[in-house]
Amino acid sequence: MNWISNYVRPRINSIFSRREVPENLWSKCDECGTMLFHRELSNNLNVCTNCGHHMYISPRDRFAALFDGGIFTEVEVPEPTADPLHFRDQKRYPDRMKASQKNTGEKDAMLVGEGEIGRTPIVAAAQDFSFMGGSMSMYVGNAIIAAAERAVMKKCPLILFSAAGGARMQEGILALMQMPRTTIAVEMLKEAGLPYIVVLTHPTTGGVTASYAMLGDVHIAEPNALICFAGPRVIEQTIREKLPEGFQRAEYLLDHGMLDRVTPRTDMRDELITIARMLLGLGTVISGELPAPEAEAAPTKDAKE
Repeated sequence: MNWISNYVRPRINSIFSRREVPENLWSKCDECGTMLFHRELSNNLNVCTNCGHHMYISPRDRFAALFDGGIFTEVEVPEPTADPLHFRDQKRYPDRMKASQKNTGEKDAMLVGEGEIGRTPIVAAAQDFSFMGGSMSMYVGNAIIAAAERAVMKKCPLILFSAAGGARMQEGILALMQMPRTTIAVEMLKEAGLPYIVVLTHPTTGGVTASYAMLGDVHIAEPNALICFAGPRVIEQTIREKLPEGFQRAEYLLDHGMLDRVTPRTDMRDELITIARMLLGLGTVISGELPAPEAEAAPTKDAKE
């Protein structure tokens, strides 16, 4: 028996020819604990196929599912002053920014894009909760202003997806100043007679809820999203009373008149197409089909009569 040929060589070959198994093929649902195959979960827009729990989705993945063919053009956002307060806690603010930029691949906590949904031009902005908790910063304020200005220039709706833990403490009062700045940006849309649609996702809290997230013409929320200014735990400790079941969740706010709709993420695109076209006075969608381009261009002679 040739020990090298029969044992050593096959062993070496098996080591070097071993296929690399990708990591994170499976994800566990936070709500029901079901193990979900990554491709199946991605195809369902990160919504659990067992219990319907809405998991985190990045702004780019959201836009890929929202825009026609997943095609959109990123809108340029002016860069603000870096680290204006020279803030430092356990880490320097620039170091925290670099770490978040590396983890997410984004410049900051908001992405702005333009394109078409159902052949209807729109501008969309989405916050990224994985970037420092989606905190409202000077960049986020600049992004919303840039989105509003682009929408006014193109005469199209602005759709905003909110997800934030509040203002960014590392920018202090400068972060809080984005509340009036973004309010003025929303007012620009209203003066131009353009729709502003807000989709509130989990979680939307703090100064974001107190400003641009609740100023829309239409407010839609994803199921079970936490939407509030102060969290339920803080309120419970303040008033020393037990809060109602589901307090400050999307369904509770819908029942109490704070929202217009609660729509699953998988149905959100069709819902937004319908609402945007209705607010623009265009033809409505029937069974997912749009009127022919000629029918949208101008009313017929019979219709005028």
